[in-house]
Amino acid sequence: MFHGGILTKLKSFYKWYVLGLVSVGYILGELGHYLIGTTSKVTADDLHYGDKSCMLNATHLSLSQLPVICEKVNSSEICESLTLNGTKYCEWGYNGLGLDYQILAGPAYMAVFTVVGVILGVAADRFNRARILSVCTIIYVLAILVMGGVKEYWHLVLLRMIMAAGESGCNPLATGILTDLFPEHQRALVLSIFNWGIYGGYGIAFPVGRYVPLVDAWGLSWRVCYYGVGVVGIVISILTFLTLREPARTTIGEEGTGTNKGGDATLEAGKKMPQVTIWHVICQPRILLLCLAASIRHCGGMTFAYNSDLYYRDYFPDVDLGWWLFAVTVVIGSVGVVVGGVVSDKFVSRMGVRSRVLVLALSQLVATLPAFGSVAFGPLWAMITLAISYFFAEMWFGIVFAILVEIVPLSVRSTTVGVFLFVMNNVGGNLPILVDPVSKAIGYRGAIMIFYAGFYGISSILFFLTMFLMDGPVESNENNPTGLDNKAYSHDELRSNRNLQENTGL
Repeated sequence: MFHGGILTKLKSFYKWYVLGLVSVGYILGELGHYLIGTTSKVTADDLHYGDKSCMLNATHLSLSQLPVICEKVNSSEICESLTLNGTKYCEWGYNGLGLDYQILAGPAYMAVFTVVGVILGVAADRFNRARILSVCTIIYVLAILVMGGVKEYWHLVLLRMIMAAGESGCNPLATGILTDLFPEHQRALVLSIFNWGIYGGYGIAFPVGRYVPLVDAWGLSWRVCYYGVGVVGIVISILTFLTLREPARTTIGEEGTGTNKGGDATLEAGKKMPQVTIWHVICQPRILLLCLAASIRHCGGMTFAYNSDLYYRDYFPDVDLGWWLFAVTVVIGSVGVVVGGVVSDKFVSRMGVRSRVLVLALSQLVATLPAFGSVAFGPLWAMITLAISYFFAEMWFGIVFAILVEIVPLSVRSTTVGVFLFVMNNVGGNLPILVDPVSKAIGYRGAIMIFYAGFYGISSILFFLTMFLMDGPVESNENNPTGLDNKAYSHDELRSNRNLQENTGL
């Protein structure tokens, strides 16, 4: 009896262990993803890629002390001749930017990430998700580890493509597993915590990418960043392979109560009807509008992610904001993620899925004005307004996927997440390339305001419109509390689902 009680308690904690495991894995993957942005200058100087420019090399000086601003000089001769009290304060070298950097940060990663993500999403609906996720984790962890040893620029491009292929499976696979492990009243919070991995990895990249290369441990400079992430990632990949189990697949949300708007397939008087396909699901107006709103919001986030370090270094080269950016993205962002998930889960039983969309719309609306302030103000107020904006802005990601998995059928859930991510990442991940031509027309600050803060505002409007296409609260099925009475399935499919539950003891 004592032994049984211990096992019962351990089983109750298993789902939280899984959440922690896949979340840490996701953080490491995103850290490897965004490290190129914060280490690009030292990486470019080592591998010799990208543009060269005149840069300030004396951090103890403020811009007001300089007779000539380094960044305004376009000649290497003039740059290296600038002095203050007989001491050179500028240097000419690789700045980590240019077309080579853009290829590394965007297309090389995103092209593979989006395509392979759809393929893995389809595979997840048919095969063991836990095993696929384990293999994906091993792939991107090894790619990050090997990045530390590259000798040529093209090596880095190739390894980022391999890393993208592995990491592309994390979201659709882990989302499906977590959805089946946790009940509805915890779902948005759980998915928010997991998807915070994007911002956690991005936030940690600031101090790691800025300060670790300066230590130059063992003479490895920036390479230590990738070696460190890779070593920790190997431990996580081993734990994932050995301890992650495939949970029973369950119907949720509208599907479990028979109110799915994509109900082209139903069972009437025991008659077998055609099953819902992925095209039936993704062509629904509410899915299309939700995807458009998420893509616009994602563009705002990616614009800030790809440009924040460059922007603050460019406008405030005499102020070190690395730890500030870390604190805002990791600490404030994590609080916002948790609050958004809790609020969304609190009202879902009263208003249904519609409440989640309302939280999305309001959070992005409130985040918009402070986002403008984070670009318009000086260093201090920029960080203050960024913290306010980040608190509300980062509520969005987990809630979006809690909505998505609750309004699509079980049979195409992972595939739908994969397609959704494909569109969202292609649109939201590639639109930031427009920042460069727009900045040449109206200035860098104006371009960031449009594609970062402006797109926050646009997404809030689109989320608000999406709310009217969603259902209100749904009645629970008292005769089948497991939610497996799914009208999108035949009797045979229902029977196999029930057998799966019995065999797994869930």
